[in-house]
Amino acid sequence: MKLLIFADSHRMLGSMVEAVEEESPDQIFHLGDLESDAQYLADRFPRIPVCSVPGNCDYMPREAYTKLVTVGGKTFFLNHGHTYRVKYGFDAIINAACVARADVLLFGHTHTPYYADVNGLIVINPGSIGYGDTYGVLTIENGSLNYEMKRIW
Repeated sequence: MKLLIFADSHRMLGSMVEAVEEESPDQIFHLGDLESDAQYLADRFPRIPVCSVPGNCDYMPREAYTKLVTVGGKTFFLNHGHTYRVKYGFDAIINAACVARADVLLFGHTHTPYYADVNGLIVINPGSIGYGDTYGVLTIENGSLNYEMKRIW
């Protein structure tokens, strides 16, 4: 199963469309800024499930700020990151994901790609598809995870 991970698109839709067409994912995660961008993807690619959370630029969001979802046998903790103040450190959001017993933590907000394995919790920030043209591809195969940070050139 191939998962495409976006954050911080900020209405710059072209790079997301290009990545979806290039990667042909089974699922898309959109980690905020903006909810309307995630809806655009859902409308443009109706056969690909899109799971999203709002970001700090979403006024009166329709979705929950945090979601816990299971895909491919793995539990994902999704949050844009601003509600956990990730620009000042990752401890709070990592702790929340651990308490939720997540396998993978996905967040954005910093616009900087990040990957770590923290005591078995996979922590991923794909960076900003809107301002840095970076995104993540996470593949789940036979229970194993493989992550790649990619860039639209």
